[in-house]
Amino acid sequence: MDHLGIFWTIVIGIIAGWLSGKIMRGRGFGLIRDLILGVIGAFVGGLLFSAIGLSATGKIGHLLMATAGALTLLFGLRLLRGK
Repeated sequence: MDHLGIFWTIVIGIIAGWLSGKIMRGRGFGLIRDLILGVIGAFVGGLLFSAIGLSATGKIGHLLMATAGALTLLFGLRLLRGK
């Protein structure tokens, strides 16, 4: 992955973190933690999509994939947290 690809992954991850914080209502982790989880979720989403044989195309596709990864990560963390 080149530098521009990493940059866009981070930017899309930040947006996905914000979106997932809005989608998963209730007491969240806070804005900064949601954004960080979104960046991590972007990578998780890429792994999940490739594991099931899917790929994202374009920025909107990558945003949907990253949001799915961030939601999965937030859901798992909330289960572990017990809330």
